[in-house]
Amino acid sequence: MPTKITYASTGDPLDVLYLENYDMPEPDKNEALIQMIAAAVNPVDINIVQGKYPLKVESPGYEGMGKVLKVGPEVKNLKVGDHVIPVVYAGTWRTHLTLPEESLFRIPESLNVPEGATLHINPITMYTMLKEFVKLGPEDTVIQNGANSACGVVAIQMCKAWGIKNVNVVRDRPLIDDLKSFLKSLGATYVFTEEEIRKTDIYKSGELNNPILGLNCIGGSSATSIMRHLSDEGVLVTYGGMSLEPVIASTTALVFKNIRLDGFNTTRWYNKEENFAKLPKIMNEIVDMVLEGKLKAPPHVLVDFLSYKEALRNTLTPGGMIGKKFILDFRNLSSKM
Repeated sequence: MPTKITYASTGDPLDVLYLENYDMPEPDKNEALIQMIAAAVNPVDINIVQGKYPLKVESPGYEGMGKVLKVGPEVKNLKVGDHVIPVVYAGTWRTHLTLPEESLFRIPESLNVPEGATLHINPITMYTMLKEFVKLGPEDTVIQNGANSACGVVAIQMCKAWGIKNVNVVRDRPLIDDLKSFLKSLGATYVFTEEEIRKTDIYKSGELNNPILGLNCIGGSSATSIMRHLSDEGVLVTYGGMSLEPVIASTTALVFKNIRLDGFNTTRWYNKEENFAKLPKIMNEIVDMVLEGKLKAPPHVLVDFLSYKEALRNTLTPGGMIGKKFILDFRNLSSKM
């Protein structure tokens, strides 16, 4: 029987989320019935359950991958057996769902589960920020904090694929050299801790041009530090605020360097018709990068769907350190229900 993770009121996800059975949905004439294969656990999902986002959903889950079980009579480009990902907030933390054809993107069956389940939010976010705010060339540099986050590792790989130098900032931690080596293996030009980036002389020495684009998911002093390294006319794009501290720009940054501050929200971007129309082209390019080995899934852990609380507990490790991406795995569910 179909099963979903749901909630009756907002609060601590570990307290308010529970499993519930429901009737098998029937697709409308322009819809497809999807059986979920895997679904990622993202911070936005946690925030919705906590009530931090003004959005109430039947079941959390922004992204995931599934298989088409049935199609309505007006569906033209999908067939039973196709692997698909939703490109809208679909509530993917459930075994079965229906969506209009235009809200689904068909993916090759050769994509493995970690890549397929994380193909949507982070790759689209980083693709858009790297492409639409500044026209980047081979002499340009990008700087980002939270570089070991799921978004951060995507940005590194895209920069490598496109020949863009990148400076990456992470929080200090045990085994920091292992983390630096991992990020460099993905294509990071430089990796610094928050303390090291304040003292670096790579720009003064001429090794790199000052970054023209900064990507900020932390806020607070980390964002301020990123801003200091931007070139004149540089752009800082904020897409998250993990520190819960505001982004503060100095007078020097705004008046004398003419730094521009922008924000990016994936949902808001999707809500513009002209952007949604570009989505198939962007997704095809991202899929090609995956198939060519240029874009790999972030560090991840597959967790059985029924053990969802394990994924919730570990989405962010204690102290705000960015951990691995947790992915709910539905493939063994039928034998356990």
